Amino acid sequence: MTYTNPDALVGTDWLAENLTSPEVRVLDGSWYLPAQKRDGKTEFAEAHIPGARHFDIDEISDRTNDLPHMLPSAADFAATVGAMGIGNENHVVVYDGIGLQSAGRVWWMFRAFGHDRVSVLNGGLPKWRAEGHALTADAAGPAAATFTAEFRGDLVRGVEDMKANLGSAREQVLDARAQGRFDASEPEPRQGLRGGHIPGSRCLPYPGLIDPETKTVRDAASLRGAFEGAGIDLAAPIVTTCGSGVSACILGLGLYLIGRKDVAVYDGSWSEWGSREDTPVEPE
Repeated sequence: MTYTNPDALVGTDWLAENLTSPEVRVLDGSWYLPAQKRDGKTEFAEAHIPGARHFDIDEISDRTNDLPHMLPSAADFAATVGAMGIGNENHVVVYDGIGLQSAGRVWWMFRAFGHDRVSVLNGGLPKWRAEGHALTADAAGPAAATFTAEFRGDLVRGVEDMKANLGSAREQVLDARAQGRFDASEPEPRQGLRGGHIPGSRCLPYPGLIDPETKTVRDAASLRGAFEGAGIDLAAPIVTTCGSGVSACILGLGLYLIGRKDVAVYDGSWSEWGSREDTPVEPE
């Protein structure tokens, strides 16, 4: 079974052939959890795909919000990516240093601001490097461009939306965190957060969408089986969540590939829900 929307992924061979195309813009969206003890900015400076710019989800965010890497305003997003040389006519290709971790978040951010011509490099930097494709430490990139952002609220959910959904159950909620965090048998990595999950939500840890050997996204049949195995009705509305809105976007990417372009992401995710007193959790 082939993907319904294959445009969300590009292969390493495709990127190698199109790297110098005037339409293509490459972003290194590498971001790491503290426990991973890696720094995306430092690694980018040491080696990255030629012509790429570094896209830091912590810096390109709402810096007035205490929650991690919340979406910036449309104006701020447009100004930042325009300065990176990205215009509305460009095909954006984003990768990260894990294979697929934070690249999904960058992919979703572009879509949330109205730019659908964006793809994730399947297998990311590890696959690119393993195949012997070019790397550089050169910081040169394309000249500044004009980018117009149009916020698409249908792809974003806030805490009040999620609280309202508790009563309506209009949207299925799918959590990308590990099962132990979902059922509160393991502690949250961020201090001050309760354990558990949003009542009524389902759990599909995001590594289930990735082939552990190749680090590439699984085929369409496997993706569909993973979502259905988690109890998701693929014909009904879906919103994804996770720890801080990063791996939720991987679930969104997987759903997009098999035909769901309308899946929303709860931006604050458990960093928000698990820290408040007015948000119920399961198990209590």
